[in-house]
Amino acid sequence: MGSERRELMKALGVRLRGLRAEAGLTGAVLAERAGVGQPAVSKVENGRMVPSLDVLDRLSKALGLDESTAREVRDLLVAVMAAPEASRVSGDEAVPAGAALHEAVRSARLVRSFQCVVLPAMLQTAEYARHVFASAPDTTPEDVGRAVAARVERQSLLYEPGRESVFVLTEGVLRTWPGSPELMLAQFDRLLAVESLSTVRLGVIPWARPVPLMPRHGFTLCDSRAVVIETFRGEQVEDAASEVAGYEQTFSRFEDAAVFGSEVRELLLQVMKEFRDLGDSTTR
Repeated sequence: MGSERRELMKALGVRLRGLRAEAGLTGAVLAERAGVGQPAVSKVENGRMVPSLDVLDRLSKALGLDESTAREVRDLLVAVMAAPEASRVSGDEAVPAGAALHEAVRSARLVRSFQCVVLPAMLQTAEYARHVFASAPDTTPEDVGRAVAARVERQSLLYEPGRESVFVLTEGVLRTWPGSPELMLAQFDRLLAVESLSTVRLGVIPWARPVPLMPRHGFTLCDSRAVVIETFRGEQVEDAASEVAGYEQTFSRFEDAAVFGSEVRELLLQVMKEFRDLGDSTTR
């Protein structure tokens, strides 16, 4: 995340925390009055999450801010949204703002993810992830290496008992490939292994089936508390109940159109064979 954006997020958080203290409210009381999750209030105040305009407006109303102060914090949020997000990675931070997704997923017991272009982060092999990170401008090999290592480490969440993960992909995701056919063969081995886990359901919407609605972007639902929306500029975390409910309905429609179990394994093996044939043709 860019340093300018990070500093603006911190400034917004400090201002909101100060206004809450002036109002004599705890974070829990503010969250209840605003109708948002208490963890979201904490993350915003600590500069770790960018609230939506709707969430900020509800926080402002719950704080009883006058028009001038409400406009001040709203202007701060607009400045955060307008600030550039650096595509470099530092430590275990993903490109860009991948930590937002990890933070939301880590605290969830049910994760539902829909993807229409790139494989879900939790399912990527190290080499696939390397291409994802390296495609961002101005990254160094050291940056990419650290980010890949962090992403692979985070995938251990898939194996934790008491968690459930549901992934729905379009077939186009399986056929959008970086690197080489050999890279994708290893990636398909990974998908087949993950699909066999009792904690995971993997579904694919085949090209032979029409989609229930045109997909516009990927998103990940974390329980029924929040949705992480993926855009070209990064990731936006929404925890407004109406937004989350809307994405839950959208996910259900994509899930209903997908194949699972033996059907998805058959599809994965078929596409895998095509990549194997493609690899053989390039070596002749």
